[in-house]
Amino acid sequence: MADQVAIVTGASRGIGFAIAQRFISDGYRVVITGRDADALKAAVEQLGESAIFVAGKGDDPAHRAEVVSTVADRFGPVTTLVNNIGINPAYGPLASLDLNAARKMAEVNLIGTLGWVQEALRGGLSDGGSIVNISSVSGVRPAPGIAFYGTTKAALIHLTEELAVELAPAVRVNAVAPAVVKTRFASALYEGREDAVSATYPLKRLGTTDDVAGTVSFLCSDAASWITGQTIVLDGGLTLTGVVA
Repeated sequence: MADQVAIVTGASRGIGFAIAQRFISDGYRVVITGRDADALKAAVEQLGESAIFVAGKGDDPAHRAEVVSTVADRFGPVTTLVNNIGINPAYGPLASLDLNAARKMAEVNLIGTLGWVQEALRGGLSDGGSIVNISSVSGVRPAPGIAFYGTTKAALIHLTEELAVELAPAVRVNAVAPAVVKTRFASALYEGREDAVSATYPLKRLGTTDDVAGTVSFLCSDAASWITGQTIVLDGGLTLTGVVA
């Protein structure tokens, strides 16, 4: 996979970092992005010489252009894009949701993702390329309290399907929809009560970042060359019970 060049957004820690680690082990060269330059620098020190970083905001077009240009100068055209950025700055019912928070979620989680795809295509993502969008089980089942976040993730699943049709046969586009994964981003959903939360999962455990990274690696590999427009739900069986979180 030495000719594979990946951009992984939101990858200074958590799921994004685990995906970058997996890609490195698969032989990719990787560019990671995020807002915190110091955290990205520390992540690249762990990832090694096959990784570089570019800091910036994912919903900033200038940042997206800088990332793709840096990839081309350092490693060559991008072949793989993983859209891992997602924010959820509000908790509570839709009836009282701050509409500015809703707009920001839509801008980052959905429109920003489309912006990354457009920039990657301009930067050379073409025949044999692969895109994976990180969605959520809140995008496939109602999730009270994080309902608008789930709405953006549901829209992301549909965006994945539309892109899969438009970009075929040159580029495959898939999504991954995890339930609760043990990261700092999701800590409010399980911290201090992990055993009780895990008990609601048929497989009796929460997800790990490696669970997601392994699935993303598969979707970007030749083994998945006949898979496009699909959303892989990674939930330990949770949605089979009718529960989301």
